[in-house]
Amino acid sequence: MKRLSALVAGAALLLAAGCGGSGPETTTNAEGQEVTKVTLTLNWYPYGEHAPFYYGKEQGIYEEHGIDLEIRAGQGSQKTVQATAAGQTDFGWADTPALLAGVSQGLDVKSVGVFLQTTPSSVQFFSEQGISSVDDLKGKTIATTAGDALSATFPAFLAANGLSEDDVDTQNTDAAGKMAAVMSGQTDALLGYATDQGPTMQEKAGKEVSYLRFADHGLNFFSNGLLTSQDMLGEHRDLVQRMVDATSESWAAARDDQETAVAAMEGASEQLPSQEVLAEQLASTLELLHTENTEGQRPGVNVEDDWRDTIGVFHDAGVIESAEEPSTYWEADLSPKE
Repeated sequence: MKRLSALVAGAALLLAAGCGGSGPETTTNAEGQEVTKVTLTLNWYPYGEHAPFYYGKEQGIYEEHGIDLEIRAGQGSQKTVQATAAGQTDFGWADTPALLAGVSQGLDVKSVGVFLQTTPSSVQFFSEQGISSVDDLKGKTIATTAGDALSATFPAFLAANGLSEDDVDTQNTDAAGKMAAVMSGQTDALLGYATDQGPTMQEKAGKEVSYLRFADHGLNFFSNGLLTSQDMLGEHRDLVQRMVDATSESWAAARDDQETAVAAMEGASEQLPSQEVLAEQLASTLELLHTENTEGQRPGVNVEDDWRDTIGVFHDAGVIESAEEPSTYWEADLSPKE
């Protein structure tokens, strides 16, 4: 499990060599309001999870907070963390384990709020497989991607349910190839996000997809959240607070207006899933916003105990060598404000 950390460290050296910038640019919009141009790089190409960002932009929520938001597609959480630390984007939307690994390797980046506080990590398969419990995975072949957070925590998921890595066969493939492996029958299942691959695979294959969710079977940890660089925190702290507040407001509003939020994604990407898949992805995502400790709070509000639990999971999984205090990874005093 050193691979995730090594990838972060190696790419960080390359990125740090030739980037950086003069900071966000402030302009005046059509209404004469002063706004700051802000870039946000996603964890992947746009899918339903990202609808609240497009909704907040379309509804003018970000502009109300003085932000002219540009949303960019990502190519994986690790690259988003690296780009954020290097100043290639003002903010990132990335998986917490990638953030933990980056910080542990010296990347100057911090979380300013995890929004998906229940992991969407899951084993996914066609319902016709007849898998109804973790024990049913014995002897099954599962598509994984070496070095990612899912592969890192899968042994812990198995152990929490009385199995070992020897009880299953894993087939390494790239992230984009996992669905094809299942649909072609090359593997019985895949490791992925229940908010991502499953709905897409179900539509493409015309067959029902079922899930064994990590969080429902003894293993929960933080997933995607908003992050920025130490430079942004030091030089543009007010802007960071406004971005956090606008994002929290956008997610809360999108939760109450899901159809409009999905429609706001039109044209976001040539690879955009259908409206039906987007709607299912968003609805599934919105079920992940809280833990028992944050139920009833605004989206993006975190507590230290949940951070400690997540840090512990990824320390045990070998993603980080040292389990530091939550403040090493998370800027707590920028929690969303009313």
